[in-house]
Amino acid sequence: MEQLTELVGTVGNWIWYVVFVVLVGTGLFLTVRTRAVQWRSIPEMFRVLGDPPGEDPDGKKGISSFRAFTVSAASRVGTGNIAGVAIAISTGGPGAVFWMWMIAAIGGASAFVESLLGQLYKRTGHHGYYGGPAYYMTHGLNAKWMGAWFAVIITITYAFVFNSVQANAIVDSMSSSFGVDVTPGNGMAFKVVVGLLLVILTSLIIFGGIRRISAVTQALVPAMALLYIALGVIVIVMNITEVPAMFMHIIEGAFGIREFVSGGFAAAFMMGLRRGLFSNEAGMGSAPNAGATASISHPAKQGYVQSLGVYFDTLLICSMTAFIVLLSNPEYGTTQGAALTQTALADQLGTWAIHFLSVAIFLFAYSSVIGNYFYGEANILFLTGSRKAMLAFRLVTLAFVMLGAVVALDLVWALADVFMAFMATTNLIAIVLLSGVAVKVLKHYEAQRRRGEEPVFTGSDIPELKGLDAWDGSDVITTGAFWTQQLKTVKR
Repeated sequence: MEQLTELVGTVGNWIWYVVFVVLVGTGLFLTVRTRAVQWRSIPEMFRVLGDPPGEDPDGKKGISSFRAFTVSAASRVGTGNIAGVAIAISTGGPGAVFWMWMIAAIGGASAFVESLLGQLYKRTGHHGYYGGPAYYMTHGLNAKWMGAWFAVIITITYAFVFNSVQANAIVDSMSSSFGVDVTPGNGMAFKVVVGLLLVILTSLIIFGGIRRISAVTQALVPAMALLYIALGVIVIVMNITEVPAMFMHIIEGAFGIREFVSGGFAAAFMMGLRRGLFSNEAGMGSAPNAGATASISHPAKQGYVQSLGVYFDTLLICSMTAFIVLLSNPEYGTTQGAALTQTALADQLGTWAIHFLSVAIFLFAYSSVIGNYFYGEANILFLTGSRKAMLAFRLVTLAFVMLGAVVALDLVWALADVFMAFMATTNLIAIVLLSGVAVKVLKHYEAQRRRGEEPVFTGSDIPELKGLDAWDGSDVITTGAFWTQQLKTVKR
Protein backbone atom coordinates (compact mmCIF):
# COMPACT_ATOMS: atom_id res chain seq x y z
CA MET A 1 0.00 0.00 0.00
CA GLU A 2 2.84 2.41 0.85
CA GLN A 3 4.47 1.78 -2.54
CA LEU A 4 1.17 2.42 -4.34
CA THR A 5 0.63 5.64 -2.39
CA GLU A 6 4.16 6.78 -3.25
CA LEU A 7 3.66 5.98 -6.95
CA VAL A 8 0.34 7.83 -7.14
CA GLY A 9 1.86 10.78 -5.27
CA THR A 10 4.83 10.97 -7.65
CA VAL A 11 2.57 10.89 -10.70
CA GLY A 12 0.38 13.55 -9.14
CA ASN A 13 3.35 15.83 -8.47
CA TRP A 14 4.46 15.76 -12.11
CA ILE A 15 0.94 16.33 -13.41
CA TRP A 16 0.49 19.31 -11.12
CA TYR A 17 3.44 21.17 -12.60
CA VAL A 18 1.36 21.40 -15.78
CA VAL A 19 -1.82 22.26 -13.87
CA PHE A 20 -0.03 25.15 -12.12
CA VAL A 21 0.56 26.87 -15.42
CA VAL A 22 -2.92 26.16 -16.82
CA LEU A 23 -4.78 27.10 -13.63
CA VAL A 24 -3.02 30.37 -12.87
CA GLY A 25 -2.79 31.33 -16.55
CA THR A 26 -6.50 30.73 -17.10
CA GLY A 27 -7.48 32.66 -13.97
CA LEU A 28 -5.37 35.66 -15.00
CA PHE A 29 -6.60 35.50 -18.61
CA LEU A 30 -10.26 35.44 -17.55
CA THR A 31 -9.66 38.17 -14.96
CA VAL A 32 -8.42 40.46 -17.73
CA ARG A 33 -11.06 39.35 -20.25
CA THR A 34 -13.97 39.94 -17.84
CA ARG A 35 -12.40 43.13 -16.45
CA ALA A 36 -11.98 41.49 -13.04
CA VAL A 37 -15.66 40.66 -12.68
CA GLN A 38 -14.89 38.67 -9.51
CA TRP A 39 -13.64 41.82 -7.74
CA ARG A 40 -15.74 44.66 -9.14
CA SER A 41 -19.09 42.85 -8.91
CA ILE A 42 -19.20 41.69 -5.29
CA PRO A 43 -22.30 43.84 -4.48
CA GLU A 44 -24.08 42.29 -7.48
CA MET A 45 -23.21 38.80 -6.21
CA PHE A 46 -25.12 39.44 -2.99
CA ARG A 47 -28.02 41.07 -4.84
CA VAL A 48 -28.73 38.14 -7.17
CA LEU A 49 -28.33 35.58 -4.38
CA GLY A 50 -31.79 36.53 -3.14
CA ASP A 51 -33.52 36.17 -6.52
CA PRO A 52 -36.78 34.16 -6.32
CA PRO A 53 -36.87 31.01 -8.47
CA GLY A 54 -38.75 30.74 -11.72
CA GLU A 55 -40.78 27.76 -12.84
CA ASP A 56 -39.22 24.57 -14.20
CA PRO A 57 -40.46 23.15 -17.51
CA ASP A 58 -42.33 20.43 -15.60
CA GLY A 59 -44.54 23.10 -14.03
CA LYS A 60 -43.09 22.83 -10.54
CA LYS A 61 -41.37 25.57 -8.58
CA GLY A 62 -37.79 25.79 -9.82
CA ILE A 63 -34.48 25.70 -7.99
CA SER A 64 -33.51 29.20 -6.82
CA SER A 65 -30.04 30.71 -7.19
CA PHE A 66 -29.57 30.30 -3.46
CA ARG A 67 -30.54 26.61 -3.46
CA ALA A 68 -28.23 25.93 -6.41
CA PHE A 69 -25.54 27.82 -4.49
CA THR A 70 -26.02 25.59 -1.43
CA VAL A 71 -25.69 22.41 -3.53
CA SER A 72 -22.32 23.59 -4.85
CA ALA A 73 -21.38 24.91 -1.40
CA ALA A 74 -22.26 21.52 0.07
CA SER A 75 -19.61 19.98 -2.16
CA ARG A 76 -17.13 22.83 -1.64
CA VAL A 77 -17.56 23.11 2.13
CA GLY A 78 -16.39 19.69 3.19
CA THR A 79 -13.40 18.02 4.72
CA GLY A 80 -11.15 20.04 2.42
CA ASN A 81 -11.94 22.99 4.67
CA ILE A 82 -10.93 21.15 7.85
CA ALA A 83 -8.73 18.18 7.00
CA GLY A 84 -7.37 19.64 3.75
CA VAL A 85 -6.32 22.96 5.24
CA ALA A 86 -4.68 21.15 8.17
CA ILE A 87 -2.74 18.95 5.72
CA ALA A 88 -1.66 22.03 3.75
CA ILE A 89 -0.35 23.79 6.86
CA SER A 90 1.33 20.75 8.40
CA THR A 91 3.20 19.87 5.18
CA GLY A 92 3.55 23.27 3.51
CA GLY A 93 3.79 25.57 6.51
CA PRO A 94 1.80 28.78 7.23
CA GLY A 95 2.64 30.16 3.77
CA ALA A 96 0.25 27.69 2.17
CA VAL A 97 -2.63 29.79 3.56
CA PHE A 98 -1.52 32.85 1.57
CA TRP A 99 -1.48 30.89 -1.68
CA MET A 100 -4.94 29.49 -0.95
CA TRP A 101 -6.17 33.09 -0.72
CA MET A 102 -4.46 34.01 -3.99
CA ILE A 103 -6.01 31.05 -5.79
CA ALA A 104 -9.44 32.19 -4.60
CA ALA A 105 -8.82 35.77 -5.74
CA ILE A 106 -7.82 34.65 -9.23
CA GLY A 107 -10.15 31.65 -9.41
CA GLY A 108 -13.25 33.76 -8.90
CA ALA A 109 -13.08 34.71 -12.60
CA SER A 110 -12.88 31.06 -13.64
CA ALA A 111 -15.83 30.25 -11.38
CA PHE A 112 -17.87 33.05 -12.93
CA VAL A 113 -17.25 31.99 -16.51
CA GLU A 114 -17.78 28.26 -16.01
CA SER A 115 -21.05 28.74 -14.10
CA LEU A 116 -22.38 31.24 -16.64
CA LEU A 117 -21.63 28.71 -19.39
CA GLY A 118 -23.26 25.93 -17.38
CA GLN A 119 -26.47 27.97 -17.27
CA LEU A 120 -26.23 29.08 -20.89
CA TYR A 121 -25.97 25.57 -22.33
CA LYS A 122 -28.17 23.74 -19.83
CA ARG A 123 -30.75 21.20 -20.95
CA THR A 124 -34.15 20.09 -19.71
CA GLY A 125 -34.35 16.79 -17.85
CA HIS A 126 -37.30 14.86 -16.49
CA HIS A 127 -37.19 16.76 -13.18
CA GLY A 128 -35.88 20.21 -14.06
CA TYR A 129 -32.67 21.52 -15.60
CA TYR A 130 -29.29 19.81 -15.92
CA GLY A 131 -26.04 21.19 -17.22
CA GLY A 132 -22.32 21.56 -16.68
CA PRO A 133 -19.05 21.34 -18.60
CA ALA A 134 -20.02 18.18 -20.49
CA TYR A 135 -22.98 20.12 -21.89
CA TYR A 136 -21.10 23.29 -22.87
CA MET A 137 -18.26 21.27 -24.37
CA THR A 138 -20.78 19.39 -26.50
CA HIS A 139 -23.16 22.22 -27.47
CA GLY A 140 -20.82 25.21 -27.18
CA LEU A 141 -17.60 23.79 -28.61
CA ASN A 142 -19.30 21.05 -30.65
CA ALA A 143 -16.76 18.67 -29.10
CA LYS A 144 -18.86 15.65 -28.15
CA TRP A 145 -15.82 13.53 -27.39
CA MET A 146 -14.59 16.16 -24.92
CA GLY A 147 -17.97 16.30 -23.21
CA ALA A 148 -18.07 12.52 -22.87
CA TRP A 149 -14.52 12.42 -21.49
CA PHE A 150 -15.33 15.09 -18.93
CA ALA A 151 -18.57 13.38 -17.91
CA VAL A 152 -16.67 10.18 -17.20
CA ILE A 153 -13.80 11.82 -15.33
CA ILE A 154 -16.00 14.05 -13.12
CA THR A 155 -18.17 11.06 -12.20
CA ILE A 156 -15.09 9.10 -11.15
CA THR A 157 -13.54 12.11 -9.39
CA TYR A 158 -16.51 13.32 -7.39
CA ALA A 159 -18.97 10.48 -6.93
CA PHE A 160 -16.24 7.91 -6.33
CA VAL A 161 -12.82 9.34 -5.31
CA PHE A 162 -13.90 12.54 -3.53
CA ASN A 163 -16.70 10.75 -1.71
CA SER A 164 -14.09 8.29 -0.49
CA VAL A 165 -12.14 11.29 0.82
CA GLN A 166 -15.17 12.54 2.74
CA ALA A 167 -15.85 9.13 4.30
CA ASN A 168 -12.18 8.78 5.20
CA ALA A 169 -12.15 12.14 6.97
CA ILE A 170 -15.28 11.26 8.93
CA VAL A 171 -13.62 8.11 10.26
CA ASP A 172 -10.45 10.06 11.06
CA SER A 173 -12.30 12.73 13.04
CA MET A 174 -14.69 10.40 14.85
CA SER A 175 -11.83 8.15 15.91
CA SER A 176 -10.35 11.11 17.81
CA SER A 177 -13.68 11.75 19.49
CA PHE A 178 -14.17 8.10 20.53
CA GLY A 179 -10.50 7.38 21.23
CA VAL A 180 -10.25 4.58 18.65
CA ASP A 181 -6.97 3.69 16.91
CA VAL A 182 -7.71 3.67 13.16
CA THR A 183 -4.15 3.49 11.89
CA PRO A 184 -3.62 0.93 9.07
CA GLY A 185 -4.53 -2.54 10.35
CA ASN A 186 -6.45 -1.25 13.38
CA GLY A 187 -10.02 -0.30 14.22
CA MET A 188 -11.62 -2.14 11.30
CA ALA A 189 -14.88 -2.77 13.15
CA PHE A 190 -15.18 0.93 13.97
CA LYS A 191 -14.50 1.87 10.33
CA VAL A 192 -17.14 -0.55 9.08
CA VAL A 193 -19.81 0.74 11.49
CA VAL A 194 -19.15 4.38 10.58
CA GLY A 195 -19.08 3.50 6.88
CA LEU A 196 -22.41 1.66 7.04
CA LEU A 197 -24.02 4.57 8.91
CA LEU A 198 -22.85 6.98 6.23
CA VAL A 199 -24.07 4.70 3.44
CA ILE A 200 -27.55 4.46 4.98
CA LEU A 201 -27.86 8.24 5.49
CA THR A 202 -26.60 8.94 1.97
CA SER A 203 -28.99 6.48 0.32
CA LEU A 204 -31.95 8.22 1.99
CA ILE A 205 -31.14 11.40 0.08
CA ILE A 206 -29.62 10.43 -3.27
CA PHE A 207 -32.64 8.42 -4.36
CA GLY A 208 -34.81 11.54 -4.04
CA GLY A 209 -33.47 13.70 -6.88
CA ILE A 210 -32.22 17.29 -7.05
CA ARG A 211 -35.19 18.81 -5.20
CA ARG A 212 -34.58 16.65 -2.14
CA ILE A 213 -30.82 17.20 -2.40
CA SER A 214 -31.20 20.98 -2.60
CA ALA A 215 -33.73 21.02 0.24
CA VAL A 216 -31.27 19.26 2.54
CA THR A 217 -28.29 21.43 1.55
CA GLN A 218 -30.34 24.63 1.86
CA ALA A 219 -30.93 23.86 5.54
CA LEU A 220 -27.64 22.15 6.39
CA VAL A 221 -24.94 24.30 4.74
CA PRO A 222 -25.74 27.73 6.28
CA ALA A 223 -26.28 26.29 9.76
CA MET A 224 -23.04 24.31 9.92
CA ALA A 225 -21.03 27.13 8.35
CA LEU A 226 -22.26 29.70 10.89
CA LEU A 227 -21.50 27.38 13.82
CA TYR A 228 -17.98 26.72 12.57
CA ILE A 229 -17.29 30.40 11.92
CA ALA A 230 -18.51 31.21 15.43
CA LEU A 231 -15.96 28.77 16.88
CA GLY A 232 -13.21 30.34 14.82
CA VAL A 233 -14.12 33.83 15.98
CA ILE A 234 -14.01 32.69 19.62
CA VAL A 235 -10.50 31.27 19.12
CA ILE A 236 -9.33 34.49 17.44
CA VAL A 237 -10.73 36.66 20.25
CA MET A 238 -9.06 34.45 22.86
CA ASN A 239 -5.70 34.87 21.09
CA ILE A 240 -6.10 38.39 19.74
CA THR A 241 -2.59 39.44 20.78
CA GLU A 242 -1.10 36.59 18.73
CA VAL A 243 -2.96 37.45 15.51
CA PRO A 244 -0.34 39.92 14.12
CA ALA A 245 2.42 37.33 14.55
CA MET A 246 0.23 34.70 12.88
CA PHE A 247 -0.21 36.89 9.78
CA MET A 248 3.51 37.57 9.76
CA HIS A 249 4.20 33.82 9.73
CA ILE A 250 1.80 33.42 6.80
CA ILE A 251 3.64 36.08 4.77
CA GLU A 252 7.11 34.83 5.74
CA GLY A 253 6.24 31.27 4.81
CA ALA A 254 4.56 32.27 1.54
CA PHE A 255 7.65 33.95 0.11
CA GLY A 256 10.31 31.75 1.68
CA ILE A 257 11.51 34.51 4.03
CA ARG A 258 11.37 31.97 6.83
CA GLU A 259 11.41 28.23 6.23
CA PHE A 260 8.91 26.30 8.32
CA VAL A 261 9.16 23.04 6.35
CA SER A 262 11.68 21.52 3.93
CA GLY A 263 11.09 22.94 0.49
CA GLY A 264 10.21 26.41 1.79
CA PHE A 265 8.49 28.50 -0.90
CA ALA A 266 7.87 25.56 -3.24
CA ALA A 267 6.20 23.47 -0.54
CA ALA A 268 3.96 26.35 0.56
CA PHE A 269 3.01 27.23 -3.01
CA MET A 270 2.29 23.63 -4.03
CA MET A 271 0.19 22.80 -0.99
CA GLY A 272 -1.67 26.12 -1.06
CA LEU A 273 -2.62 25.62 -4.69
CA ARG A 274 -3.66 21.98 -4.32
CA ARG A 275 -5.68 22.35 -1.16
CA GLY A 276 -7.12 25.70 -2.23
CA LEU A 277 -8.36 24.28 -5.51
CA PHE A 278 -9.62 21.11 -3.84
CA SER A 279 -11.60 23.25 -1.42
CA ASN A 280 -13.07 26.10 -3.53
CA GLU A 281 -13.12 24.14 -6.83
CA ALA A 282 -12.77 27.30 -8.95
CA GLY A 283 -12.31 26.27 -12.58
CA MET A 284 -12.60 22.56 -11.92
CA GLY A 285 -15.94 22.23 -13.67
CA SER A 286 -17.87 21.01 -10.64
CA ALA A 287 -19.99 24.01 -9.55
CA PRO A 288 -21.55 24.52 -13.04
CA ASN A 289 -23.35 21.20 -12.61
CA ALA A 290 -25.19 22.62 -9.60
CA GLY A 291 -25.52 26.13 -10.99
CA ALA A 292 -27.24 24.86 -14.14
CA THR A 293 -30.19 23.56 -12.11
CA ALA A 294 -31.33 27.06 -11.14
CA SER A 295 -34.40 28.58 -12.81
CA ILE A 296 -33.26 32.17 -13.32
CA SER A 297 -33.81 35.01 -15.79
CA HIS A 298 -30.22 35.40 -17.01
CA PRO A 299 -27.21 33.01 -17.22
CA ALA A 300 -24.82 35.61 -15.77
CA LYS A 301 -26.68 35.57 -12.46
CA GLN A 302 -25.39 32.11 -11.62
CA GLY A 303 -21.89 33.21 -12.55
CA TYR A 304 -22.09 35.88 -9.87
CA VAL A 305 -23.50 33.47 -7.31
CA GLN A 306 -20.80 30.84 -7.85
CA SER A 307 -18.01 33.43 -7.70
CA LEU A 308 -19.35 34.39 -4.30
CA GLY A 309 -19.17 30.70 -3.38
CA VAL A 310 -15.40 30.72 -3.92
CA TYR A 311 -14.99 33.55 -1.42
CA PHE A 312 -17.42 31.97 1.03
CA ASP A 313 -15.45 28.75 0.99
CA THR A 314 -11.85 30.00 1.05
CA LEU A 315 -11.89 33.42 2.70
CA LEU A 316 -14.35 32.37 5.41
CA ILE A 317 -14.36 28.64 6.13
CA CYS A 318 -10.79 27.75 5.13
CA SER A 319 -9.41 30.83 6.84
CA MET A 320 -11.15 29.90 10.08
CA THR A 321 -9.52 26.48 10.04
CA ALA A 322 -6.15 28.04 9.28
CA PHE A 323 -6.44 30.52 12.15
CA ILE A 324 -7.53 27.80 14.59
CA VAL A 325 -4.53 25.64 13.64
CA LEU A 326 -1.92 28.40 13.46
CA LEU A 327 -2.93 29.96 16.80
CA SER A 328 -2.22 26.61 18.48
CA ASN A 329 1.49 26.70 17.51
CA PRO A 330 1.45 23.42 15.50
CA GLU A 331 4.42 21.30 14.52
CA TYR A 332 5.27 21.33 10.82
CA GLY A 333 6.78 18.72 8.53
CA THR A 334 4.46 15.73 9.03
CA THR A 335 1.14 15.14 7.27
CA GLN A 336 -1.77 15.66 9.65
CA GLY A 337 -5.45 15.90 8.74
CA ALA A 338 -8.62 16.59 10.69
CA ALA A 339 -7.03 15.34 13.92
CA LEU A 340 -4.70 18.39 13.86
CA THR A 341 -7.67 20.77 13.74
CA GLN A 342 -9.39 18.86 16.53
CA THR A 343 -6.29 18.98 18.72
CA ALA A 344 -5.90 22.69 18.06
CA LEU A 345 -9.51 23.37 19.07
CA ALA A 346 -9.18 21.22 22.17
CA ASP A 347 -6.09 23.18 23.24
CA GLN A 348 -8.05 26.41 22.94
CA LEU A 349 -11.53 25.49 24.13
CA GLY A 350 -11.22 22.22 26.02
CA THR A 351 -11.80 18.56 25.21
CA TRP A 352 -15.49 19.12 24.41
CA ALA A 353 -14.35 20.82 21.20
CA ILE A 354 -13.05 17.49 19.88
CA HIS A 355 -16.55 16.08 19.99
CA PHE A 356 -18.10 19.24 18.57
CA LEU A 357 -15.72 19.18 15.62
CA SER A 358 -16.42 15.48 15.04
CA VAL A 359 -20.08 16.39 14.58
CA ALA A 360 -19.16 19.38 12.40
CA ILE A 361 -16.88 17.28 10.19
CA PHE A 362 -19.58 14.64 9.88
CA LEU A 363 -22.07 17.28 8.69
CA PHE A 364 -19.53 18.96 6.40
CA ALA A 365 -18.56 15.64 4.86
CA TYR A 366 -22.12 14.33 4.65
CA SER A 367 -23.27 17.44 2.78
CA SER A 368 -20.26 17.07 0.47
CA VAL A 369 -21.14 13.45 -0.27
CA ILE A 370 -24.62 14.61 -1.32
CA GLY A 371 -23.26 17.43 -3.50
CA ASN A 372 -20.57 15.22 -5.03
CA TYR A 373 -23.15 12.58 -5.85
CA PHE A 374 -25.27 15.12 -7.73
CA TYR A 375 -22.34 16.12 -9.92
CA GLY A 376 -22.06 12.49 -10.95
CA GLU A 377 -25.81 12.22 -11.51
CA ALA A 378 -25.87 15.22 -13.85
CA ASN A 379 -23.16 13.64 -15.96
CA ILE A 380 -24.62 10.15 -15.95
CA LEU A 381 -27.76 11.80 -17.37
CA PHE A 382 -25.57 13.35 -20.06
CA LEU A 383 -24.12 9.97 -20.99
CA THR A 384 -27.26 7.87 -20.71
CA GLY A 385 -30.87 8.39 -19.68
CA SER A 386 -31.18 4.75 -18.64
CA ARG A 387 -32.78 4.19 -15.22
CA LYS A 388 -30.78 0.99 -14.84
CA ALA A 389 -27.57 2.90 -15.43
CA MET A 390 -28.62 5.47 -12.83
CA LEU A 391 -29.40 2.76 -10.29
CA ALA A 392 -26.03 1.10 -10.93
CA PHE A 393 -24.29 4.48 -10.53
CA ARG A 394 -25.99 5.10 -7.19
CA LEU A 395 -24.99 1.70 -5.87
CA VAL A 396 -21.37 2.14 -6.99
CA THR A 397 -21.31 5.56 -5.31
CA LEU A 398 -22.44 4.01 -2.03
CA ALA A 399 -19.78 1.30 -2.42
CA PHE A 400 -17.05 3.95 -2.74
CA VAL A 401 -18.38 5.77 0.33
CA MET A 402 -17.97 2.50 2.21
CA LEU A 403 -14.54 1.89 0.71
CA GLY A 404 -13.36 5.33 1.72
CA ALA A 405 -14.13 4.56 5.34
CA VAL A 406 -11.60 1.71 5.45
CA VAL A 407 -8.64 2.82 3.26
CA ALA A 408 -5.53 4.83 4.18
CA LEU A 409 -5.70 8.64 4.27
CA ASP A 410 -2.56 9.24 2.20
CA LEU A 411 -3.68 7.05 -0.70
CA VAL A 412 -7.14 8.66 -0.85
CA TRP A 413 -5.72 12.19 -0.95
CA ALA A 414 -3.10 11.17 -3.55
CA LEU A 415 -5.82 9.76 -5.84
CA ALA A 416 -7.92 12.88 -5.35
CA ASP A 417 -5.00 15.05 -6.49
CA VAL A 418 -4.45 13.04 -9.68
CA PHE A 419 -8.08 12.92 -10.77
CA MET A 420 -8.63 16.57 -9.87
CA ALA A 421 -5.71 17.55 -12.11
CA PHE A 422 -7.13 15.74 -15.16
CA MET A 423 -10.58 17.18 -14.62
CA ALA A 424 -9.46 20.74 -13.99
CA THR A 425 -7.19 20.84 -17.05
CA THR A 426 -9.95 19.63 -19.36
CA ASN A 427 -12.44 22.19 -18.06
CA LEU A 428 -10.00 25.09 -18.07
CA ILE A 429 -9.20 24.51 -21.74
CA ALA A 430 -12.92 24.54 -22.53
CA ILE A 431 -13.73 27.77 -20.66
CA VAL A 432 -10.81 29.58 -22.29
CA LEU A 433 -12.12 28.55 -25.73
CA LEU A 434 -15.63 29.71 -24.76
CA SER A 435 -14.56 32.87 -22.93
CA GLY A 436 -15.68 35.06 -25.83
CA VAL A 437 -19.21 33.69 -25.48
CA ALA A 438 -19.18 34.35 -21.73
CA VAL A 439 -18.03 37.95 -22.24
CA LYS A 440 -20.87 38.60 -24.72
CA VAL A 441 -23.44 37.30 -22.24
CA LEU A 442 -21.86 39.34 -19.42
CA LYS A 443 -21.99 42.53 -21.51
CA HIS A 444 -25.64 41.80 -22.32
CA TYR A 445 -26.36 41.55 -18.56
CA GLU A 446 -24.42 44.69 -17.63
CA ALA A 447 -26.09 46.75 -20.36
CA GLN A 448 -29.51 45.98 -18.89
CA ARG A 449 -28.34 46.79 -15.36
CA ARG A 450 -27.01 50.17 -16.52
CA ARG A 451 -30.49 50.94 -17.88
CA GLY A 452 -31.95 50.10 -14.48
CA GLU A 453 -33.63 46.92 -15.73
CA GLU A 454 -33.74 43.47 -14.17
CA PRO A 455 -31.66 41.44 -16.66
CA VAL A 456 -33.54 38.91 -18.78
CA PHE A 457 -32.02 36.72 -21.47
CA THR A 458 -33.41 34.83 -24.44
CA GLY A 459 -31.49 32.95 -27.10
CA SER A 460 -32.45 35.47 -29.78
CA ASP A 461 -30.71 38.29 -27.90
CA ILE A 462 -27.36 37.05 -29.21
CA PRO A 463 -28.39 35.29 -32.45
CA GLU A 464 -24.90 34.08 -33.34
CA LEU A 465 -24.94 31.71 -30.36
CA LYS A 466 -26.33 28.27 -31.13
CA GLY A 467 -27.44 25.30 -29.05
CA LEU A 468 -29.23 27.32 -26.36
CA ASP A 469 -32.22 24.99 -26.08
CA ALA A 470 -33.28 26.14 -22.60
CA TRP A 471 -33.22 29.82 -23.63
CA ASP A 472 -34.78 29.81 -27.11
CA GLY A 473 -38.11 28.15 -26.36
CA SER A 474 -37.18 24.69 -27.64
CA ASP A 475 -37.12 22.95 -24.25
CA VAL A 476 -36.98 19.23 -24.90
CA ILE A 477 -35.82 16.20 -22.98
CA THR A 478 -32.22 15.92 -24.15
CA THR A 479 -30.42 14.24 -21.27
CA GLY A 480 -28.69 11.02 -22.20
CA ALA A 481 -28.25 12.35 -25.72
CA PHE A 482 -24.57 11.44 -26.10
CA TRP A 483 -24.81 7.67 -25.92
CA THR A 484 -28.19 7.69 -27.68
CA GLN A 485 -26.58 9.41 -30.64
CA GLN A 486 -23.57 7.09 -30.60
CA LEU A 487 -25.85 4.04 -30.72
CA LYS A 488 -27.77 5.53 -33.66
CA THR A 489 -24.51 6.13 -35.47
CA VAL A 490 -23.42 2.52 -34.93
CA LYS A 491 -26.78 1.23 -36.24
CA ARG A 492 -26.40 3.28 -39.39
